[in-house]
Parts: sequence; C-alpha cells; structure tokens
Amino acid sequence: MKDNRWFYDHVTPDMVQLHSIKERVYSGRTRFQTVEIIDTGSFGRCLVLDDKIQSSEADEFIYHEALVHPPMIVHPNPETVFIGGGGEGATAREVLAHSTVRRVVMVDIDQEVIDICRRFLPSFHQGSFEDSHLELRFVDAKGYLEECDEKFDVIILDLPEPLEAGPAYLLYTKEFYHLVGQRLTPGGILSLQAGSSSWGNHDCFTAIINTLKAVFTKVFPYEAHIPSYGGMWGFALASHNLSAHLSPEEVDRRIFSRTKKGLMFYDGLTHQALFALPRYLRQAIDEEKRVITEQEPLFVYSPSSKHL
Repeated sequence: MKDNRWFYDHVTPDMVQLHSIKERVYSGRTRFQTVEIIDTGSFGRCLVLDDKIQSSEADEFIYHEALVHPPMIVHPNPETVFIGGGGEGATAREVLAHSTVRRVVMVDIDQEVIDICRRFLPSFHQGSFEDSHLELRFVDAKGYLEECDEKFDVIILDLPEPLEAGPAYLLYTKEFYHLVGQRLTPGGILSLQAGSSSWGNHDCFTAIINTLKAVFTKVFPYEAHIPSYGGMWGFALASHNLSAHLSPEEVDRRIFSRTKKGLMFYDGLTHQALFALPRYLRQAIDEEKRVITEQEPLFVYSPSSKHL
C-alpha cells in the first residue's frame, strides 16, 4: 500500500507496522526488485526492497553486528570471507573491521541496488565499497559458487527474504546449503539471516534451521530483537566442526585483539544471550519436519503474495 505519509510494512497477513514518512528519497525498480529509500520519523533512513524494510539507520547496527561478528569471532582465524547479498555495504563494513581479514568477496546480483546504496546510504557502508580487501561481483551467488574453486573461512548470507517473485528464494534450499558447505574451508563456518523468529511468525525460521541440519553437522540458531522489523529476528551459524560455544571472556578477548572499531551491540555477554532461545522456539525447531528444496521452496508473506 502506497501512502505519502505512512509506509506500511506487512509483518504477517494479519499485522502491519506503520512508519511515518518524512521524505521519499528514492523510488524505482531494477531488473530484479523494487527499491525505495525513505526517511522515517522513528528509524531514520531505510532501505526497502519489494516493500520490505531491509535496514534502518537507527538499528542496522544490531542486525549487522549479530549477523557478522558471531561467525567471525567463533572462527579461530578468519582470513577469507564470502558475502552473498549485503547491498547496503554494512555487512562488508563489519567484516572489514576484523584485522585478520585479507580478502572479502561480495556477490550481489543487483548492481543497481548497490549503486543506489552507495549514493544514498553513506552512513551504512561507511566507505567499505572502496576498501582494497573487498572484491565486488555482480552475479548470482549460486552461479558464482558453482563456478569458483575457492574456499572461504567464513560465508555470510545477507539475503532478502524468500519472496515468490524475488531474486533469492532458491538460496534458502538444501541444494544451495550443500553447495555452500563445499565452499567452506575445513574449519569454515556459515552465517545467515533466517527470517522472523517472533512468536506466531517463525515458520520460515524453523524450516531454514531444519534444512541446515540436513546438510551441516553443527547448527546453532540464534535471535536478536530488531525494532524496525517489528520483533525478534532469526539467524543461524552452521559448520561441520566449529562450535559456537565460547565463554564471554573468550569472546571479549577475541573482539579486543581482532577488531578495529568499537561495537555497539555485540560482546561476550550478548553472545551468550543470542543463543538462549525461549522454550517455545526450541520446541518448534525440534518439531519442525520441513526441508526446503528447489522442488519444494519456501516463500514468506508479502502483500503481493498469498504464500506464507
């Protein structure tokens, strides 16, 4: 729904979160999706893809620190990193804060989105696109990983939600996660955003976790509260041999020794809290039977789709 005063963010078929609009900074369509940059009253400047808020100026640090730093800290020495998606440049920003990193490959299918973010979201990327350690590729992440023979210490999937008409739904399947596992170094780890984990709206999250378990030996679901998303948001780490269990002291030690900038959200105590899922959510994960495949993909709700 378009309104000059309010942005309607459809969280579920039965719930809408409204954001007051101060200015529509940009509105357009690329080959793959609709793109808007809006200035809101509560959350500042926001990136909106296919009518879904991707990042807000006020709380993007929570999302990006939660997505990036757990895998980077759990890995003993992350030198090579692959980012799938991440058009705002904020995921790359957080990765590049780690002094161990010598090479980052960021693959996003939509160059127009990155160009728009470069222009209108400087506080998000903070110059990360110009870092000499970063290599940008404007191709499909699946195709890139199929064709490359490089292996990465950390793979981070910062993808839009699996909308039926969107560009990313095949990147949430068992087949794709198997490919990702083949592109990890022997001690490598995967991190990804996994959709809403809020009460009554966690169907996508639990299905993604169960799909990861069909591929990886060790899977660690976690969540963080993202106010601009309207609730709790799910993430996951997956590996064949790395554990996410580190003491608060060890997390803080690694942050201090490796990172070049102060963090606003993530530290040792927060690391413990992220993985402490509530009982109902742990039960829902244990009871989940669905495995997402290319033949049976999963779609989340959007105003233009009837799928949930």
